Amino acid sequence: MEPFSQFAADGRLRHLITLEGLEPELLRELLARAEHFLRVMEQGGDHGPELAGLTVANMFSEPSTRTRASFELAALRLGADVINLDVMLSSRVKGESILDTIYTLQAMKVDFFIIRDAQPGVTQYVAEHVDPTVSVVSGGESSLTHPTQGLLDALTILQYKGGFRDLVVSIVGDIRHSRVARSAWQALSILGTGEVRLVGPAELMPEEGDFPGASRHEELDSGLDHADVVMMLRIQNERMEQARVPDADRYFDRYGLTAERLRRARPEAIVMHPGPMNRGVEIASDVADGPQSVIRRQVTNGVAVRMAVLAHLAARARERAA
Repeated sequence: MEPFSQFAADGRLRHLITLEGLEPELLRELLARAEHFLRVMEQGGDHGPELAGLTVANMFSEPSTRTRASFELAALRLGADVINLDVMLSSRVKGESILDTIYTLQAMKVDFFIIRDAQPGVTQYVAEHVDPTVSVVSGGESSLTHPTQGLLDALTILQYKGGFRDLVVSIVGDIRHSRVARSAWQALSILGTGEVRLVGPAELMPEEGDFPGASRHEELDSGLDHADVVMMLRIQNERMEQARVPDADRYFDRYGLTAERLRRARPEAIVMHPGPMNRGVEIASDVADGPQSVIRRQVTNGVAVRMAVLAHLAARARERAA
């Protein structure tokens, strides 16, 4: 059996499961298309018919507000029909396999499956079994990948910094279990970022050899020194226990981003967070809402990036049909 590829036989991108292995030119093309859609949104113009006549199914087995809503808005703005399925309440829990569900939806002429699942490998498994005209996009998979989040983070950095080559980007928090951190690192590495720092407790760092090329810092102060971008990650209670941090207050004392700590970064540094935020745990409210925060811009960029991905995949499908 041939190894799985995100690309069709014609060399065009067919699925988006991970950013790993993608070429810089493809990422730049997607970011440029997202910028185009942003300009259209800001000018109040028509978004275009790129997905007219196509159907997008959002299949999320994990709670999500930003990702699910932005994929739905992205598809609707490009003219698609959209169905949202909470797969934990679907026939999957009645004994129907995930492929039975997929085949049923394919019979209803669904063209795109957006899948978020806590189980590793589900998204690729579906992509390996769908019809040749169907595309699968990851909306977040286990702790492994969240490609559109990586793209929107890259777009946000590009907007505020103009490039990547000379930047220092610090990713702070639970790196080991974060699909956001992994996809951000993939995007930043592909685009030639100067330095990516992983900052957090030793117990929440990735395995040795993972995230190659990134530097590691167990102390927040050294991780922030002269950083151009500070990306904070959400921390969960069970992870604090794993990192031998007894409570949220203690975690904030060690790794919470305050205005005082932010001064260690460059004066023009930007602050990012994928949301939802734990204010007073990983980030102080005055920083989250402060002048260096670009967190709300990330949310806006998420819709544009997902429009870009869907439009890119739809173009391939339409060319094939023609």
